Amino acid sequence: MDRPIEKKKGLALAFSAKALPWWLGVFMAAFILWLVIRDDSSTLRVDAENIIISEAVLGEFNDYIRISGNVLPMTTVQVSPRESGIVEKIHIEEGSSVKAGDIIISLSNDDLDLEILNSEANLAEKENTLRNTMIQMEQEKMQLNLEILSLSTEVNRKGREFESQKRLLEDGLIGKEEFLRSEEDYTLYCRKLDVLRARARQDSMYRDVQIKQIEESIGNMKINMQRIRRRKDNLDVRAPMDGELGLLEVTLGESISSGRKIGQINSLESYKIESHIDEHYIDRINPGLRATFERQDEDFEAVIRKVYPEVRNGKFQADFRFSENQPSNIRTGQTYYLNLQLGQPEKAILIPRGTFYQKTGGKWIYVVAPDGDKAVKREIRIGRQNPQYYEVQEGLTPGEKVITSGYDTFGDNEVLVF
Repeated sequence: MDRPIEKKKGLALAFSAKALPWWLGVFMAAFILWLVIRDDSSTLRVDAENIIISEAVLGEFNDYIRISGNVLPMTTVQVSPRESGIVEKIHIEEGSSVKAGDIIISLSNDDLDLEILNSEANLAEKENTLRNTMIQMEQEKMQLNLEILSLSTEVNRKGREFESQKRLLEDGLIGKEEFLRSEEDYTLYCRKLDVLRARARQDSMYRDVQIKQIEESIGNMKINMQRIRRRKDNLDVRAPMDGELGLLEVTLGESISSGRKIGQINSLESYKIESHIDEHYIDRINPGLRATFERQDEDFEAVIRKVYPEVRNGKFQADFRFSENQPSNIRTGQTYYLNLQLGQPEKAILIPRGTFYQKTGGKWIYVVAPDGDKAVKREIRIGRQNPQYYEVQEGLTPGEKVITSGYDTFGDNEVLVF
């Protein structure tokens, strides 16, 4: 006999096989809800005492960078010998003050001495040649004058004879042939005299030209002789200007070639500051920008006078001149630390500089939660920077606190729990 089946009620019905699909539906809904509301961020516990927390503030951003520079003379003159030679004596030591014309070192040059002797011998030989030539020309001139004098006498004699023959011909005492020979002789001697006088004039002109050429040659030799003797004076290397002998690279007995740099003279009247700046700022650095620095408890100002376009090892060079006064007791080689102003101060959100920037590059930062129990990674954008602050252009509001110490131990965690 069949027994009637009782319907399950209450808890029995909830755990029956028919209720199983309902339970599965509830579990699926709960799982989906958990997936939606759960926190996927990775978390790291950190010691709050080992981190630096700073506050973002709205303030005035002073656009400047801090750079170092070395003091150098504004004017430096190279010291080089005009003549080669061997160092015989060093008169002034490196670092000493000098006046223009002071002898720094003395050289010796045997070849130059020999050249001077040869030039003197050539000059003496040329002068002797001139004297002999002038004597010979004078003798030739005297001989020619004697010939002219003798021929002039003969012309006078032939002239008298011609006149006498002419009168005799008129009186019919001689024949015409005899008269013609007398006339021809007179004419011939007159022409000889004209030729001889023309030769005398040409010889005189030739002598004048030849003597002038020889005299010019001797004059040139004398000038060359003077130059060679001045080269002898150049064996004493002298200071080209007043200043300080900042470098001297010679030793006694050393052979030095002409034109070689052996030292330099530094002007003590004015100085400049030579600085090497990171290439990141090369587009913002121009002549005329001002920089300030402190020295001996006084404030001084310098101005960029020249920017060099070449970049070496990630840096470019800029030279500064002092605006007005320069520090007392200034010395070549001193290091000054300058605050170079790049722009006018502007309002901006600021956070203090910190080592976090080396890890993030200014693209994100850990922002401390309002309750102070944790910090969450957030994307930001950092613009300009100076030695004290970063300018935050996006991602932070004034009053928020951020971690500015180093992030090397935080890994890629999204949340830091203090």
